[in-house]
Amino acid sequence: MLAIIFVVTLLLFASPLVIGFLGMLAPAFAWLPALNMHQPSLLGWQQLFAWPDLIDSIGLTLLSGLGSTLLALWWCYLILRRYWLSPKWHKIERLLAPLLAFPHIAFVLGFGLMFSSTGWLARIWHHAGFVDTLYPNLIHDHFGLGLLFALAIKETPFLLLMSISILKQLDIKRLYQVSISLGYNHQQTWHMVILPLWLPKLRLAIFAVAGYGLAVVDVALIIGPTHPSTLSMLIWQWFTDGDLTQLPRAAAGALLLFGIVIITFGLLRLAEWWRLSYSTSWQYRGAIQHPARRIPSPIAAFFSRGLLLLPLVMLPILVIWSFALRWRFPDLLPSRYSVRFWQQQLEPLQQLISNSIFLALISSLCALIMVILCLEYRQKYQRGIPTTLIAIPMVAPQLSLLFGMQTAISFIPGQYFWLWVSWSHWLYVFPYIYLTLDGPWRSYDQRLDQTARSLGLNGWQTWWRVKFPQLKPALWLAFAVGCSVSLAQYLPTQMLGAGRVSTLTTEAVTLASGQDRRISAIYGLLQGLLPLVFFTIAMMLAQRKTSPAQTRISR
Repeated sequence: MLAIIFVVTLLLFASPLVIGFLGMLAPAFAWLPALNMHQPSLLGWQQLFAWPDLIDSIGLTLLSGLGSTLLALWWCYLILRRYWLSPKWHKIERLLAPLLAFPHIAFVLGFGLMFSSTGWLARIWHHAGFVDTLYPNLIHDHFGLGLLFALAIKETPFLLLMSISILKQLDIKRLYQVSISLGYNHQQTWHMVILPLWLPKLRLAIFAVAGYGLAVVDVALIIGPTHPSTLSMLIWQWFTDGDLTQLPRAAAGALLLFGIVIITFGLLRLAEWWRLSYSTSWQYRGAIQHPARRIPSPIAAFFSRGLLLLPLVMLPILVIWSFALRWRFPDLLPSRYSVRFWQQQLEPLQQLISNSIFLALISSLCALIMVILCLEYRQKYQRGIPTTLIAIPMVAPQLSLLFGMQTAISFIPGQYFWLWVSWSHWLYVFPYIYLTLDGPWRSYDQRLDQTARSLGLNGWQTWWRVKFPQLKPALWLAFAVGCSVSLAQYLPTQMLGAGRVSTLTTEAVTLASGQDRRISAIYGLLQGLLPLVFFTIAMMLAQRKTSPAQTRISR
């Protein structure tokens, strides 16, 4: 039975990856029988390279995607170097869960309300006596710096979380003590000893951050550059164009974006190899004492703790804007408050929240059950899903993969939009739940199962009464992670739902493009609070004591 379910899960997971690639490849070479394009050609590529701003769009894509990845990695390294062996690290570690639960869309909506030309920071700038024309506007700026900084700030907690298990495996305390005894100072120890061991193990997380930054659409729609826009934005505009003859150009752009992401991964791997090859030269020259170049404490505190707290600052900004009735510039606070906008949106919000919760629960529950069965199969037969296959949805550009899936689904008769959207959410939820539970499953002591079986319990009783209580906190955490991933999905819902399946995320992005800021704040606030609710419930259920009926072992 386990083998059958494992094969079914593998097919459900691998088939959309193959379908997505083929569905992107065929229209990229103008083979679309539904549009009377029966002969492959280079029409799409000709239209793509004839676009006047293509080079600028590729440059903006590399600047925002690659720049945000390197900046997030640098911030992550600074935070770890400053706080890992200090008592303050436990406070930072407790912040990571709510920071990761806070979706990108909610953060970016608050980011826009704070850093726009009439945002909160601009109001403080005006009251401080600075010239308004010198204010650095980061929203829709021509160089995409606002997009770069927003992505870097939001992805830093993810890299920190991925680094925790890595540094625990490396036993940093012992490495640090040995390095100090050999004459290396604190900075040299991290730079020459810990960094070469930490960076290769973080490679998959870095690729995931880079892949998201290079192909992001929802965040770019809200704060990204517009003239020209990033390549992913161009592809999205071509894909949503009413002229279906433009689909070959959109498919060619999606394939080009996929190639850019692969090349970027190669460049990152090459940079890692060069950096680590250079770092190992210390073994031949010994400890060399250089003057300590310490970052001033206020600046170090801002980069290490202020940037981590910045996403949480967006919540009160969204709350204030959602109740603001009159807020003139440059007043620091609204002059009048009202609940009128909440009352106006109450009816549509009920449907959107129910849709979001339904998709999150169904995709996360299905993914959790299948992950448990796959891990049990691996534990029993020592064969599991390859990590490389698991990581493809995390690192591959969503736009390229979903474009192919949408093209392939268009050949299937019938309107099963909820099924396709649920399937796409499951595809992106499954890897996160799998990686969340992979560590606890590997560290579980199988001797407990052997003892339970020797006392007369069958396989199901052993799992339910012995193994489940041990893994219950990890299971609830994985379920909450899956729900938060599903709640944040914009492109899968829009592309495979064909606009017929609406969630808080899709409406929040749509309203952010020009509607009233107060309504956008309401949707962003609720979109940010829902994952926190799931994490809170998961933590409460994980801490509940196991019932006596569950722990009682039959004779």
